[in-house]
Amino acid sequence: MQASTGSSYQTDRNLALELVRVTEAAALAASRWTGRGKKNEADGAAVEAMRLAFDTVAISGTVVIGEGEMDEAPMLYIGEKVGAGGPAMDIAVDPLEGTSLTAKNAPNALTVVALAEQGKFLHAPDIYMDKIAVGPGLPEGVVDLDSSIAVNLRNLARAKKCDVSDLTLCTLDRDRHEELIALTREAGVRVMLISDGDVAGVIAACMPNSGVDIFAGSGGAPEGVLAAAALRCTGGQMQARLLFEDEAQATRAQQMTPGDPRRRLALEDLAQGDVLFSATGVTTGALLRGVVRSGDHAVTHSIVMRSKSGTVRFIEGHHNFATKTWSAT
Repeated sequence: MQASTGSSYQTDRNLALELVRVTEAAALAASRWTGRGKKNEADGAAVEAMRLAFDTVAISGTVVIGEGEMDEAPMLYIGEKVGAGGPAMDIAVDPLEGTSLTAKNAPNALTVVALAEQGKFLHAPDIYMDKIAVGPGLPEGVVDLDSSIAVNLRNLARAKKCDVSDLTLCTLDRDRHEELIALTREAGVRVMLISDGDVAGVIAACMPNSGVDIFAGSGGAPEGVLAAAALRCTGGQMQARLLFEDEAQATRAQQMTPGDPRRRLALEDLAQGDVLFSATGVTTGALLRGVVRSGDHAVTHSIVMRSKSGTVRFIEGHHNFATKTWSAT
C-alpha cells in the first residue's frame, strides 16, 4: 500500500500515523461530552472532527463502512469520498464506538478507523452479524461458528494447553445471549459481559494479558468488519455470518457484496489485502486509556496496527490547546 501525491510518495507507515491523527481528533471532540448524558451530541462531535481530519490524509478514500446511507447521515456516509488525494482506498469508520458509554462515562468507548486497498473490505449493511474470534498463535480453525460453544471452548482450551475453567469469554450483555452465557458458565468458563463496544471486545480476545480468550455472540455487522481489520493485523482468527430479519435485508446485502449473503464468512472475507487500523480511547477500558483533560492540555492513548508488518504500536499523544497553531489533525 503506497500513497502518492504528485512526485512525492508516502508509505503506509506514514499513513498509519496519519490515521492516528484522525482517531485522535474524533476522540478529543467526543471527550468534551463524556459523562454529560448526551450521546447524540458526543457522536455528532466525533463524526464532524473525524470528517475534517480526513481532509489532510493523502488518499482518495471511499467510505464503505460508515454512519449509514447518504440520506441518513450528513457526513461519513456510505459512498462518501474523503481524503486529500492519492491512491483509491476503502475506509471503514466508527467515529464513536460506544455513544452510550461516552454519555455515561463508562469504559471502552473508542474512535475507530480502518483502511484497505479498494475493494478489500466487505460492504456490510447496518444489520446484525454473528461472530466468533480468538487470538493469534492457535491452530487454524480451532473455533468454528457452526459448532456448539461447548465444543469450541473445549477445543480452545486444548489448543492453549489449559483447563477450560481457565478461559474467559467476552460477549455483549444482551437478552439474545442468555443461552450462550448459560452454556458458557455451565462449561465452567468465566464470562465477561460488556454493555457496548464489541470492536474492543473482539480485539481484546487477540491481545496478550487482556484477560479475554474468546469473543462470541452477535453485534453490528459494520463493527464486525472493523474488528476483522484489527485481527488481520494481529494474526487472530474470526468467523462471522450476517443475520437477516427479512428477505429485504438479505437482498440488500447481496447487492452490496456478491455471493450467498448467508454464507459463513472467514476473516479474509471481511478484510483482505494490506490493512491499517487505528483506534483512540475516549473512556478508559481494557484496550486503551481514555482522554484525560486538564485545562488547555489533553492526553490521548491510541493503538495503530499494520497487517503488512504485523506491528502493533501504542501511542500517547499530548495536545496543547493553548498553542495558536494547534490542530486536532
